[in-house]
Amino acid sequence: MRIAVVGGGWAGIAAAVELATAGRAVTLFEAGRRLGGRARSVAIDGRTVDNGQHIMLGAYRDTLALMRRVGADPEELLRRLPLQVRDNAGFRLALPRLPAPLNLAWGLMTAHGVGLGEKIATARWMERLKADAFRLPRDTTVAAWLDAAGQTGCLRRHLWEPLCLAALNTPAERASAHIFANVLRDSLGSPRREDTDLLLPRTDLGELLPEPAAAWLAAQGAELRLGHRVRSIALAEDVVAVDGEGFAAIILATAPRHAARILPALAVACDHEPIATVYLGYPPGTALPFPMQGLQGGIGQWVIDRGEGLIACVLSGHGRWEDFPDAALAERLHRELGLPTPPLWQQVIREKRATFSCQPNLARPGHATAHPRLWLAGDMTWEEFPATLEGAVRSGLRAARAALVA
Repeated sequence: MRIAVVGGGWAGIAAAVELATAGRAVTLFEAGRRLGGRARSVAIDGRTVDNGQHIMLGAYRDTLALMRRVGADPEELLRRLPLQVRDNAGFRLALPRLPAPLNLAWGLMTAHGVGLGEKIATARWMERLKADAFRLPRDTTVAAWLDAAGQTGCLRRHLWEPLCLAALNTPAERASAHIFANVLRDSLGSPRREDTDLLLPRTDLGELLPEPAAAWLAAQGAELRLGHRVRSIALAEDVVAVDGEGFAAIILATAPRHAARILPALAVACDHEPIATVYLGYPPGTALPFPMQGLQGGIGQWVIDRGEGLIACVLSGHGRWEDFPDAALAERLHRELGLPTPPLWQQVIREKRATFSCQPNLARPGHATAHPRLWLAGDMTWEEFPATLEGAVRSGLRAARAALVA
């Protein structure tokens, strides 16, 4: 019998591809008209943009491998750059192409706008974290963790807090230090230099994975039921059913709130954080000094230069930006960018419940359930990471492998 995958985001795609690779018949249900979930392309007013900006790192090994498996070449579709963190206040930390950990040590020692004493103290702190394998004795907020470590200066304002907000979509005052330490472990603390590289899309998100995956799955005989919102899942001892249709197993790869709508027993108590992406279309030739830049002193957070004059401003987590109407928000961000020419067009995409709020000691579901034929996938189920594409992909692979051996 076929295995059902409910949810066509990156977790569901990963699960379906893993099952099809193993020779299993797959039916993939997706409520939307195309695959991708919260990381896909959308057409608005004749323009194709992403429904949100996702920055990838060289450490996203499973995501890159999945792209290759379905015929999407990361070397062509992603621009790989050594990590730089810079902002409009003059801060700059750039990692050279040196073996780890020399790349991080050089980046810290040559960071602009940071005193020598703070650089040395931070380098020692990072060495202590590595010696402890980035394990914390207990979870707390990132803000409290940084306070205890003496990280209260320039690097906190310009590096740690902005990175926390970007990675966890949760401000440092309420973000999990345990999860943030995992992020640092697999990026700045990785023994592989290439894990720290920035991977910036050369094209839209649809071409990175959802579209080639849809074509690959169809070629393998998988059934894609797009525009199908699943209403019910029935669980019996020897068979499970999706909307009355029997399957050998089900992988439920939806956001927790959607999973709870189908099966109330799967409800998870958590808060959510919003994300807004503000696209500003400038004349061709308009460019930032580096493709990714932080904004300090206003409501802006991160800016990504998508090329050909397209600038994407990303606003994560609850904040003052939520009070601005779309037009006023775009105008405010244009002023904070300081570009001489006004944008030719603008588009604001808001997601009020973009990710779970990655708070300390958050109880998160794993991939197993009480029923031996029902498995869970999705970024919330990958307990090591915040809501990231890599976490979603890994969760889908894990759920599929469990279903194959059950």
